[in-house]
Amino acid sequence: MEPKEDFRRVEEMNLTPVTEIDIRGLAEIYDQLDVYLSVYLPTASRDDEAKNRAFVDGRKRAIEAALPSDQKECFRETMAIVDDLLFEKPIPGERGRIVFASAPASLLAIYRIGIEPVRAMVLDTSPFLLPLAKLRDDYSDYGVLLLDSKEARLFCVRSNVPQEMSHLSTDLMNKHKKGGWSQMRFNRLRKGAIKSFLSEVVEDVQDSCSRHQTRGIVIAGPGDAKHQLVEMLPAEMGKRVLAVVDLPIDAPGKDIVEVGDEIAIADERARSEERAEELRAEILKGGLAVRGVEETRDALNSGRVGVLVLLKDASMPGWICERCQALEARRRPPPACPSCGGPTSAVDVVEELYELALRTGAEVEFVEEDSCLASGEGVGALLRY
Repeated sequence: MEPKEDFRRVEEMNLTPVTEIDIRGLAEIYDQLDVYLSVYLPTASRDDEAKNRAFVDGRKRAIEAALPSDQKECFRETMAIVDDLLFEKPIPGERGRIVFASAPASLLAIYRIGIEPVRAMVLDTSPFLLPLAKLRDDYSDYGVLLLDSKEARLFCVRSNVPQEMSHLSTDLMNKHKKGGWSQMRFNRLRKGAIKSFLSEVVEDVQDSCSRHQTRGIVIAGPGDAKHQLVEMLPAEMGKRVLAVVDLPIDAPGKDIVEVGDEIAIADERARSEERAEELRAEILKGGLAVRGVEETRDALNSGRVGVLVLLKDASMPGWICERCQALEARRRPPPACPSCGGPTSAVDVVEELYELALRTGAEVEFVEEDSCLASGEGVGALLRY
């Protein structure tokens, strides 16, 4: 079934970095009824299609059985729109597919990504964004500068796909032939040419990094040129260097990603640990921090949260009022909201806190493990005031 012309349709036929998906815009979308379908499927192997079909069929039956009779037809209409799209042949490099759709709300968004998501299929009052948020946390964009004394290749690695942004080279030996020069003079001229080339590389890196929001940059290559370049970087740019490593100048993309990912993931974990330690320190001194679902919810509702800090595996059942957005944890949804009488839905409270953080402009930090967070239901926040 083709969607109507008035659909808000986003269908990317190229690989989309997860950092390019408008997650804040998606967080603004919600309805009083369960009309938004979210599907995450891996597409990397030949076995995935059969597994995906079995998974989708099972979830489709379970969702339809759980829906009130007056909502079943809307769900069937949405499924009719996405059924074929879920199982289209993957494009080159595609390892996963994310689909957000709603026939009643005229929404269809399809993203083909270069990383494998965990299978999920959810029908809710808003798009299910927590899996996407975790992918964005794991696969933030970063740069890799691969260079020696004659050549420089600058890459931006986005969702495990290296994109070459620029390629600079200089032929030092042809520019400065030894001829009748003394060895000392030749070496001096060659060092000057190398320094001039590296200065050009520094300018190129600064320009590229100002245009692309990256976590940082890995400096790689054979020999000493990479260390010389690091010394030439301005102080602010130097702070963004994640690591300096040895790598052949003609390294293939898979090697660049393998080395870069290891460094970027280690850097992300270090930053997450710093946030968790900052949260613990503020809690201990009674400072600008809260911990636990209710305290964090109240701080988000009042717009005081600067950084929402979540354990990556945190989950908490509860309910939300689809009219006034009242949120309660650890309870089954009542027939109607006690505050406004509006319709209620069962939810993962952590997912709702995450979406509320996006709507209020707060940052979100995921932490692998932390005892302070774990004792606070996996949820905490650093406050603005």
